[in-house]
Amino acid sequence: MKKPIAVRSLYGHVMHEIGQRIVSGKVKPGDVLPREEPLADSLQVSRTALREALKVLSAKGLIESRTGVGARVLEERFWNQLDADVLAWRCASMPTDDFVDKLVEMREIIEPAAAAAAARRRTAPQLAVIEEALNAMDAAQTLEEWSKADLEFHDAVLHATGNELMQSLFSVIETSLGTFFTLSARNATNFKYSLPYHQKVFEAIKRKQPEVARKTMQTMIADSHENLQRNRSRARKKAGA
Repeated sequence: MKKPIAVRSLYGHVMHEIGQRIVSGKVKPGDVLPREEPLADSLQVSRTALREALKVLSAKGLIESRTGVGARVLEERFWNQLDADVLAWRCASMPTDDFVDKLVEMREIIEPAAAAAAARRRTAPQLAVIEEALNAMDAAQTLEEWSKADLEFHDAVLHATGNELMQSLFSVIETSLGTFFTLSARNATNFKYSLPYHQKVFEAIKRKQPEVARKTMQTMIADSHENLQRNRSRARKKAGA
């Protein structure tokens, strides 16, 4: 006998379904969602589950509900762009060039400063975690293994800053960064091409050289972005051929 699906899991499913439609552009800003009853019927859920899902989407800034009008999709400027679900939905619909560029800009602001702070404050156990991630990158046999270890490396560097605000911010954008690292590695001739940069960052943190760590992280991010841009250009030329 199958267990009944809890209302919480139902509204979570509905929230993700509607949220992905909005973030992917299938439902546009200004569009009004169908009335409660037909929308619940189309999604095959109760009106209670639908209401709960709409409340959460409203809290994320994706929609607003008005009496007599219904739920209207808001413009992107109102969305909580750092919400973990919103970021995941953007990644699921494949990052646009604009989104990738903005993510790179965010990395350029945060990660070089984080590398410098880690070089100043890291403890021996924190350094060991960074080295463990670096070794996992070196040992990676597949793109998936590489991307996972790459994310763990950057996460370990953020934790070594001793700044819980930086750590919290990284945890929010983790999904997007994971997608970015996969894209970057996939577009490289050798997905381990950035390993030497990571090794230099590690050595600078180990030797407590903040400026070397900062500059190396800046160079790593810039090189990764340039690699993606080159592949975009090649893809456009092929499409136009």
